[in-house]
Amino acid sequence: MGTFLEEITLENSTDRRFADHGYIEENQIRILKVEAMPDTGAWTLVINEDIRQKLGLTIKGEANSTLADGKTSNYPITESVKIQWKDRSTELPAIVVAEAKDILLGALPLEAMDLIVDPVRKTLAGAHGDQPLHVLY
Repeated sequence: MGTFLEEITLENSTDRRFADHGYIEENQIRILKVEAMPDTGAWTLVINEDIRQKLGLTIKGEANSTLADGKTSNYPITESVKIQWKDRSTELPAIVVAEAKDILLGALPLEAMDLIVDPVRKTLAGAHGDQPLHVLY
């Protein structure tokens, strides 16, 4: 299976809550459109330090992870970031790999948005059709 990129939107979830409560203006929410590589071998969203800083994401902890090249290390984990792909979205922390060239859209956000990787068309597709599932928590 070859690699491909998909456009996603990343949003600082804390900024969104502050705007919803009137503490900041809507135009102060830090949002980025980026190209991400769907990667079922990654467990969550992987961003680099530049993206973390642009979104203003706070480091909340660290996780021991092994990269595709076999390098194992502790990597910072951020506060929640909203990930949107077309009409689907989810919120979860990201792992920061400072030197990462590619943003990786891992298994957890893919599953949360009910998406599968279509290796033939090299695109993402809804696992259960084109309509997102509406899950109430």
